[in-house]
Amino acid sequence: MHLDSSPEPLNLHANIPGALSQDRVVGAGPTPVTYTHKMAAQEPVRTGSGTVRITDSSNFPAAATIAAGLVEVEPGCMRELHWHRTSDELQYYLEGQGRMTVYASNTNAGTFDYQAGDVGYVPKVMPHYIENTGTTTLRYLEVWKTDKSLDMSLAQWLAFTPYELVRAHLQIDRSVLDRVSTTKTPVVGHG
Repeated sequence: MHLDSSPEPLNLHANIPGALSQDRVVGAGPTPVTYTHKMAAQEPVRTGSGTVRITDSSNFPAAATIAAGLVEVEPGCMRELHWHRTSDELQYYLEGQGRMTVYASNTNAGTFDYQAGDVGYVPKVMPHYIENTGTTTLRYLEVWKTDKSLDMSLAQWLAFTPYELVRAHLQIDRSVLDRVSTTKTPVVGHG
């Protein structure tokens, strides 16, 4: 008796599915939320240095525990120095070249180079910024395990902290702080 150990291939023949509108489980009814969101079609936060599109539970209700940002940074510009108080950040680099610096504490910091296909990571509450070090637009995706994308930039922190407190700790003249914008500018130019 001869035993063949290789199984016979499984043939699953079926018709090509029809229109998505016809595809449903009988008796289940519609899903309570939409599980699709067109991030690239969102109106971005636009600066002269790049764009940011945020997808979270505020514009995609299915994203109850996850949020993402699609960031585009023009050559010579950067994603401003900022931090996230509610979640770590994972980044996936889609196009271009970038360099990220992450500040851990005191004098501890690390700088890392990225290109398309690389993944970056920032623990929550660690300030970081990302520079476009290439000659083309840097595009990357930021992802957080939270329902809302929340960040605080150094500029916002300086603008909204009482002047007396900033002066006492940083010895910055009021005229310097008066020029700090209270408007969020996630992508900025050098200089």
